[in-house]
Amino acid sequence: MAGVFLGIDVGTGGVRACAVDARGSMLGMESAPLPPPRQDGNAIDQDPELWWDATADAVRKLGHGLDLEAVERVCVDGTSGTLLMIDAAGRPCTPGLMYNDARAATEAARIAAVAPADSGAHGASSALAKLLYLSGRGEASQARFAVHQADWIAGRLAGHHGISDENNVLKLGYDPVTRTWPAWLDELGVSRELLPTVLVPGTPFADIAPEIASTLGLSPAARIAAGTTDGVAAFIATRADTPGDAVTSLGTTLVVKLLATAPIFAADQGVYSHRLGERWLAGGASNSGGGALLAHFTAAEMERLTPQLKPQTPTGLDYYPLPKPGERFPIADPALPARITPRPAEDHRFFQGLLEGIAGVEALAYQRLAQLGAPKLRRVVSIGGGAKNAAWTEIRRRALGVSVTVAEETEASYGAALLALRGGPP
Repeated sequence: MAGVFLGIDVGTGGVRACAVDARGSMLGMESAPLPPPRQDGNAIDQDPELWWDATADAVRKLGHGLDLEAVERVCVDGTSGTLLMIDAAGRPCTPGLMYNDARAATEAARIAAVAPADSGAHGASSALAKLLYLSGRGEASQARFAVHQADWIAGRLAGHHGISDENNVLKLGYDPVTRTWPAWLDELGVSRELLPTVLVPGTPFADIAPEIASTLGLSPAARIAAGTTDGVAAFIATRADTPGDAVTSLGTTLVVKLLATAPIFAADQGVYSHRLGERWLAGGASNSGGGALLAHFTAAEMERLTPQLKPQTPTGLDYYPLPKPGERFPIADPALPARITPRPAEDHRFFQGLLEGIAGVEALAYQRLAQLGAPKLRRVVSIGGGAKNAAWTEIRRRALGVSVTVAEETEASYGAALLALRGGPP
């Protein structure tokens, strides 16, 4: 077998490894579980060695079904904002502070005083806040690099550390527009020597380390490529690749991402852009979504009511479903109340009204992105649990006025494999 490309997704609950051929067809996928991170209040961290053990396990499992000696390139994605510090040999000096670790509130306040409003480094859970927090601790005294989860796994595969990508470094303060580490980082006392070298996602940067190739059964000629974040990898997995193509994630919350030709930033609405080569992935997240539905119906009840829905006959109810007061995007109002009245007597009509309301929020979200400079919406690919509801898909198609389809593949590991295949963004 020739021309195999490997994607590795280091997620919250486990690691997935996916192999594709030169046409992008999936050859196999395997996974290995991860234990829950340690949590103490706002502190949420994990031993990075667990990530490596699960990575090795998933890759070896994949090798049971195909010849890993044929792998040409490997690309790794990881959770956005997860950070650790390592020594010159790549050994962890600190635990991995997880993407949702928010202990660095003091450091976040320091960042807020100097960082531009459109920087991705704001917030206590940003990678930059974590770096400032870790830099003041004794165990970081031997640190040579600050790296993200995906960086460290890729670096260990290559035996070459201190390399990152334009997506992971967004929350570390990197300026994706100028492609530089900005001068305002100096005001925070950030050591430039700790910051990784930044590459375009998918760019090969080293051969695999010979001992790692032998241990995992990979070809010693395999190249390791700069990775990306899990969210960007999931977008790539859908094969959306033309400006105006969008991906809507219908999970607990409603997340929209649109491929654009120019960056879009609106920090007050949580809108920011990841760079994908010479194009941009602009996105925002609403508090509406599955969580707002679960405030009224169980999953079993929604399944029971779905056959009674009539997508071709709108209810006329004008809802804005939210699980609790407060919205980020497309309306920036921390006190915005849910609008879910009047409630009809029939549960199926109320359920349909809620689905229509969320579809309206989705449509408004894409309208807001257009107002901020995004290209005209061309088509929407759906991912997440809500994408499986065909009636909701039809409701959303009517609200959006464009083609709405369900993604064939949504696994981030598949997106990372495509990134390895292409040697760069779509």
